[in-house]
Amino acid sequence: MNSKESPEIKDAENNDVKPIDSNTSASKVVVNEKEKKKQAFVTRSIWTFVMLLFFLAIISSGHLTLIAFVVLFQVLTFKEIIRLVAEPARDKNIPLNKFVNWYFLFSTIYYLDGKTLFEFFHDLIFQNKLMIILSTNHKIISYFLYVFGFMIFILNLKKGYYKFQFGSLCITHMTLLIVVFQSHLIINNILNGIIWFVLPCTLVIVNDIFAYLCGITFGRTQLIAISPKKTVEGFVGAWFCTVVASVGASFILSRSNYLICPATNLNTNVYNFPSCEPNSVFIEQIVHLPGNLKQFFNIDYIIVKPIYYHSVFLATFASLFAPFGGFFASGLKRAFGIKDFGDTIPGHGGITDRIDCQFLMGSFSYLYYQTFISSYNINLTNIIQAAIINLSIDELFQVIKSLLKFLYNSGILAENDFNIILSILDKY
Repeated sequence: MNSKESPEIKDAENNDVKPIDSNTSASKVVVNEKEKKKQAFVTRSIWTFVMLLFFLAIISSGHLTLIAFVVLFQVLTFKEIIRLVAEPARDKNIPLNKFVNWYFLFSTIYYLDGKTLFEFFHDLIFQNKLMIILSTNHKIISYFLYVFGFMIFILNLKKGYYKFQFGSLCITHMTLLIVVFQSHLIINNILNGIIWFVLPCTLVIVNDIFAYLCGITFGRTQLIAISPKKTVEGFVGAWFCTVVASVGASFILSRSNYLICPATNLNTNVYNFPSCEPNSVFIEQIVHLPGNLKQFFNIDYIIVKPIYYHSVFLATFASLFAPFGGFFASGLKRAFGIKDFGDTIPGHGGITDRIDCQFLMGSFSYLYYQTFISSYNINLTNIIQAAIINLSIDELFQVIKSLLKFLYNSGILAENDFNIILSILDKY
């Protein structure tokens, strides 16, 4: 039975089928983009808070934990950068390429940081003959470790891939210089006093935050082509804000003996640390004001710590120079066509993406400390270490006899005891 649909039914069907509105589709895309940005912002904020808590926990755990933290981060950063050339090497089927890269990393860490560990663990090391040999011959062992790596690289050269392999070697050594060497200086900052690690790191973070805030508020002029979102207004505004923040940060941090005291041993934390005589930069000083300022403020003098002045110079470097470490990383990412170095931290990318400015800041802080702040201190650990490493057995006995003679002449050691000890030493 054939039946025709009524006009009402056809009209109803036609009303149900609505044409696709291009404006509606575009608005959905905009909404989706906004949702993605909102989700990314929430993720980034949560992980920023997590990293802040983690950072505070690491700082409170003491010098050794902080050093381990720096070593871990330098290894992860090295891994992220070397991965840029490791994958092409795997595609080209080049044997031992990955091994050579990691071999150079650990031999460099051994050379740079091994001596520091020998100094702080001398009580344990000098009870073991093998460790004594490693400690006293540290430099020559480090040299031959590097030479062996060099030989392995040469033996691993593959015909048709020489240019790629030498380019990979150059990237490895560039990474060792930029990451590992500067991390070594950061470790020295920690040993000089945790404040010399925390203050520079804090200033870089503060500068990054204010560069973003000033940029989105006042930004009009592009700063550098490699990072189009960076503006001159954000760059200059962040400098001013970081300088102001540096005085407040140094005021707070310098009040803690845990932060300002150099490491005498590595068994410390925020609840257990040795006291020290503070460096002069942490001691309050009276500064008399000029006549005009006296009248204007109606005070004769102010009490300040020299660390406030030094923090301004550190803040200036963190604002005007350290960001170029980030620009360098941006250029490297563009060269290899990647957005981030990794995805270790959700919402932030890789480790390298977060600490690219910290390496340059850390090395400057070390050189600034050594040039303008450090006072030459001799401690017992360094004396013993230097004597064992640099003197022969006969010379060590001479030192012992000279010390005994000094104790005898000072009336501390009795004549009978002095003669007995000398007679024992003469047998050797």
